Amino acid sequence: MNQNGLTTHAYARYGYVLIFLASLFAGTCVADDSASRLLQPIDVFQLEYAADPQISADGSQIVYTRTFFDVMKDRKRSNLWLINADGSGHRPITSGNTNESAPRWSPDGKRLLYVSNEDGSNQLYVRWMDDGQTAKLTQLQRPPGGLSWSPDGRWVAFSMMVEESRKPYAPLSGKPKGAKWGEPAKVIDKVTYRQDGGGYVENGHTQIFVVPAEGGTPRQVSSGPYDQGGAVAWSRDGRSLYFSANRNEDRDYDLLNSEIYRVDIATGDVAALTDRPGPDANPAVSPGGKRIAYLGFDDQFMGYQITRLYVMDIDGGNSRVLTAELDRDVTQPKWSADGKGLYFRYDDQGNTKIAYVSLDGRLRDLADNVGGTTLGRPYPSGSYSVADNGRFVFTQTRPEYPADLAVGRRGSQARRITRLNEDLFAFKDIAPVEEFHYRSSFDGRDIEGWIAKPPGFDPDKKYPLILEIHGGPFANYGDRFSPEVQLYAAAGYVVLYTNPRGSTSYGAEFGNLIHHAYPGNDHDDLMSGVDALIEQGYIDTDRLYITGGSGGGVLTAWAIGKTDRFRAAVVAKPVINWHSFVLTSDFYPFFTRYWFPGPPWEIPEHYHQRSPLSLVGNVSTPTMLLTGEADFRTPISESEQYYQALKLRKIETVLVRVPDAPHGIAASRPSALMAKVTHILKWFDDHGGNEQD
Repeated sequence: MNQNGLTTHAYARYGYVLIFLASLFAGTCVADDSASRLLQPIDVFQLEYAADPQISADGSQIVYTRTFFDVMKDRKRSNLWLINADGSGHRPITSGNTNESAPRWSPDGKRLLYVSNEDGSNQLYVRWMDDGQTAKLTQLQRPPGGLSWSPDGRWVAFSMMVEESRKPYAPLSGKPKGAKWGEPAKVIDKVTYRQDGGGYVENGHTQIFVVPAEGGTPRQVSSGPYDQGGAVAWSRDGRSLYFSANRNEDRDYDLLNSEIYRVDIATGDVAALTDRPGPDANPAVSPGGKRIAYLGFDDQFMGYQITRLYVMDIDGGNSRVLTAELDRDVTQPKWSADGKGLYFRYDDQGNTKIAYVSLDGRLRDLADNVGGTTLGRPYPSGSYSVADNGRFVFTQTRPEYPADLAVGRRGSQARRITRLNEDLFAFKDIAPVEEFHYRSSFDGRDIEGWIAKPPGFDPDKKYPLILEIHGGPFANYGDRFSPEVQLYAAAGYVVLYTNPRGSTSYGAEFGNLIHHAYPGNDHDDLMSGVDALIEQGYIDTDRLYITGGSGGGVLTAWAIGKTDRFRAAVVAKPVINWHSFVLTSDFYPFFTRYWFPGPPWEIPEHYHQRSPLSLVGNVSTPTMLLTGEADFRTPISESEQYYQALKLRKIETVLVRVPDAPHGIAASRPSALMAKVTHILKWFDDHGGNEQD
């Protein structure tokens, strides 16, 4: 078996896809072999990536989720694969067009717990690793999450949504027998009543359960009108569970104010271990059972606040921060086997790293280039796990490939052990990506970005430019694989993507330069990047294009209200009118409290001045609006407002609605990612982007 794991089984799964692609592009390949080496939108269906790698306690084997795309069903699929830590023995554990996820080794390393929809619903399964026997543990009505083995391997904890029945608010009477009336009216009284990607919120709450590891009846441990899911940690004696929840009286409006709780499994008694304004989350019990690590911050109601790593005694006493000197967000804390420190993940200047901090606060970086599990744009992602001997595995990415597995250890260089896309990329020319620094015209700050150049780039030629802007706005781009960027470059465009002020991974001060001011001088940062790239000499200044999604859509609309230098624009899933956004978005209690100094009826001018709608009278750039029809984060009504405003001004504009797509258009279906890219390229090409010198 070669290293990329293409077994007979895998080939059979993809054979019909390869035949389809071969027939589709046969004519092109004969006519122009160089064109066949360029990445095409249909190639999205051939991409694979590794996710959620779990290393065994002895550090010898790794189980991970291998994700691929079903071209016939237009869906993402995932199977479980096993590989030795040295890269040998790469083979599937499960196969087929099902979805398996969340693999977790038992404490003794002899069994594997995971979730599968093999029988049509998501259930818990256990596999004995010596002989491959599997057992279905549950018959759940809802998907389980937050899986965790008890220390003795006898129990499994998980979380699950528990529905609460409600009587009809105003039941209708007089319906004749056999009559077919319409669906009953839906009465909504919840503060958060719909969520992007999840639709309208059901009546009920997420609760914690335990079930015997040999199967049986799950028993609900937590109760009450609270969502109590997420990461669940066991006490070392197996009698208690630790979890994070917002059980405060004003929880519907004070969304970030969660605490760490302990629940007694036998009695269901709950005790709070933390008590401060702000989030406390991700509890992790030390190997000796005497301490709990967790994440959080003291809430100052800023747009961007640094999440730090804390440690406290098992009873909640003596809490202290371990990463006070690290001006970066900490995620995914994991104790070392000796209990002397913790591993964690963090972003630094557009790159995601794994680090270790001792209990006395000494910090050391262990690996970089973590990520590659978000196909679309180059956002941070990825995960890792650590064995008792200190060996760790993580998802590694670079601009030329999505997540593969890499293995490392403190004091040694990490080594990549899979090449899941070698079968595709061996026959494709991938766009080179280079780091790019420049100074903002506003205040001279250093701004970091990246340039993707078309395959076969010739510095003596002039190329069209796409400025691609990230959303968030408190997020970051980086030197990570991005199908969207690669497809733009393959179409002949130079692509510039940057981290203007407000981006994360550069510290709290840089992030909060846009606090209560977005969009603002980040526009200057972006235009300075375009100017600096033009100075390189290979950009056609008559063919400049701009696009971005979410917060990037805000900045795209803001930019074309301030300049006419761009030949065409695509404003994807934007906020156009902050008044309407905060009163229609799914998390409106958060936005009005953290992104603005008050609600819109108290400070209407503040909302208006920051809305791209206020600049619509200046726009002359041909503009496409593109949004998913199921987007509840930046509802499609935002795009419709801008579309109609531009139509009233007789500006060339079109509105593209992606059916069934939520805010994460690229994550909904592979074809949705293709649709996004092809519509953007078509709009730019129609406005001169594909002109030849």
